[in-house]
Amino acid sequence: MRKLIALIAVSGALTAPLQAAESVAETRSNTPNPFTEESQLPYQLPPFDIIKDSDFEPAFDAGMQQQREQVDAIARDPQPPTFDNTLVALERSGVMLDRVSKVFFNLDASNTDPDIEKIKARMAPRLAAHRDAISLNHDLFTRVEAVWRTRAQLTQGPEAIQLAQRYYTLLVRAGARLGAEEQSRLRKFNEQIAELQTRFEQNERRASNEAAVVVDDRTQLDGLSTEQMGAAERAARDRGLDGKWLIELENTTIQPVLAQLKNRALRERIFRASVGRDNGGDADNKSVISELVKLRAERAALLGYPDHAAYALADEGAETAQAVNKMLAGLAQVATRKARAEAIELQNAIDRQASAAHTATFKLQAWDWHTYQEAERKTRFRLRDADERAYFELGRVLRDGVFYAAHELYGLTFKERPDLPRYHPDVKTYEVFDADGSPLALFLADLYARDSKRGGAWMDLFVDQSRLRGTKPVVVINLNVAKPSEGQPTLLTFDQVTVLFHEFGHALHGMLSDVTYPLLSMLSTPPDFAEYPSQFNEMWAREPAVLAHYARHTQTGEPMPPALLDRVLASRNFGQGYGATEYLAAALLDQAWYQISAKQAPPPSGVMPFEKAALRRAGVDLPEVPPRYHSPYFLHIFTDGGYDAGYYGYIWSEVLARDTGQWFHRHGGLDRANGDFYRAKVLSRGRTAEPKELFESFYGGPAQIGPLLEYRALVPAQRDTESH
Repeated sequence: MRKLIALIAVSGALTAPLQAAESVAETRSNTPNPFTEESQLPYQLPPFDIIKDSDFEPAFDAGMQQQREQVDAIARDPQPPTFDNTLVALERSGVMLDRVSKVFFNLDASNTDPDIEKIKARMAPRLAAHRDAISLNHDLFTRVEAVWRTRAQLTQGPEAIQLAQRYYTLLVRAGARLGAEEQSRLRKFNEQIAELQTRFEQNERRASNEAAVVVDDRTQLDGLSTEQMGAAERAARDRGLDGKWLIELENTTIQPVLAQLKNRALRERIFRASVGRDNGGDADNKSVISELVKLRAERAALLGYPDHAAYALADEGAETAQAVNKMLAGLAQVATRKARAEAIELQNAIDRQASAAHTATFKLQAWDWHTYQEAERKTRFRLRDADERAYFELGRVLRDGVFYAAHELYGLTFKERPDLPRYHPDVKTYEVFDADGSPLALFLADLYARDSKRGGAWMDLFVDQSRLRGTKPVVVINLNVAKPSEGQPTLLTFDQVTVLFHEFGHALHGMLSDVTYPLLSMLSTPPDFAEYPSQFNEMWAREPAVLAHYARHTQTGEPMPPALLDRVLASRNFGQGYGATEYLAAALLDQAWYQISAKQAPPPSGVMPFEKAALRRAGVDLPEVPPRYHSPYFLHIFTDGGYDAGYYGYIWSEVLARDTGQWFHRHGGLDRANGDFYRAKVLSRGRTAEPKELFESFYGGPAQIGPLLEYRALVPAQRDTESH
């Protein structure tokens, strides 16, 4: 998951911050605020070793004041509006706010604490009001519109024309054309929405931590590896639960341990804890959802759209809800048909096992699916969990898999920098060098789970690449791998290996960016394109040449035997009906929430009935296959991540990714010439052109859905010419 950051005038840099802003930042402390000046560390890496929680709020205040003064000066400029004195000036504004925002929101996601949570709750509505003060500034919009109307005459090149288009589009979408009374209502909506998004995220994190499952009897953990048991014991000890084991929850419905645990009662406990994370009280997200959906629908209506989905999709690659609905519905039919067939196979396996053991059989439930699917996978492909995991040690996967593929494709090399400050001891920092040896970026890998980190996996930036600012990217990726006991190796499942390659695909998109203007960086690409490079990069995890390079035994260093390697690869297509259905259920649920009017938004008591009815209408209400996220912990669509009405973007992007994979194979596979061409056409471009144009420039024509269906084993391999 790539985290989106609000873009309206929250990027850009000045060489010298305003004196007024400096004084505000330093009034609450006798020492200078670390966000006042540009970091002197390599690549402007934030000085994590001296940043304190108490620095954030004054820096936010100073940064907002600085940017207001800068924007007011642009809006009141007596000179006629030009590209340089309006758009470039905007791109240079808000450097201090940009610095503090990037650090604060990254730490809130990956290493939060009670003080950070309180600051975020206070700052969310104030930052929303600040963005509105800029985007609803009439004089500023008049100048931007004047430059936009003459964009065809700009001599600075296509990127400048795109910048003019993006500023105009974003300001109009933000309400710049509304009347004064309507803008007043819009400001109130935005403040309330910001508050609710923050409350949802904090509720989810609290509820997930509280719902962790305590195990008193070690024998109940039968099926877990020694490393996993050690991690569970340490997690319990960290919470003062000596002599117990703690199964912490990820933010998905199905918890990974369900595939391994043999104790059916414990599996059911974990499943029910996962789906029951919102039981009212202080962490009740159903009331948040009810109000948030209503407000987003009201805001969309104010801006001239029938619903929030129509508003959100108008600026994405899909463009319309009709296009999204058509694609999701067609895929859902194929996926659920395959999932139902898989359910019959698993029920038969349960019955056979019960008969052989002379025990009573039972009906397949959601907490059983992964257990028996994994057992069937291992039987069918003659795999053992320990045998497979032994070849996927985290450090080697990163070094000899992820980094190796990046070197072979793009010529990149990586050097660890333990000398640079980190925000947590688990973080590893690497300097990245381009093919010619020149410094390119810093890459931070924060891969272990902890209570202070939200669930899931994502990528973000501490510093954006920009030729205008002269900055190189500082990229971070987060995973939630259970940390093993001291001295033990971190062994991954192949799914976790794939997630690592996925997030590094986002990182490559950030590190290889080569744009002039911050507003056109990779973070400005819409979700249904942003997930394209990451899902394409997943391909290299299973590419035989790459897999053979990193899949080595953790103790002997011997490569994975070819026969085992073949079986591991063949097993990846097993159970794709389930995987596609759980994802599509969540994507269809997202659309259901946002393709309604404010009057149709249910009360808190109606949130779960609404969800149930939406899944039933879409034909994805398989009881054994719950959606990847139920509404109360669906962070993608109810926080400020930018995936509201956009969760479909993963599958939309995957069509592009699988087409790209086939293109690479047609042109020789893992090859520098291929990588350089893809880098030039896609990875380096950000949003300097629209997503469809970027893809077709690389691919040579419109996307085709056939390669996706084949990759997910939803149809037999064949040529398919149906367009995206």
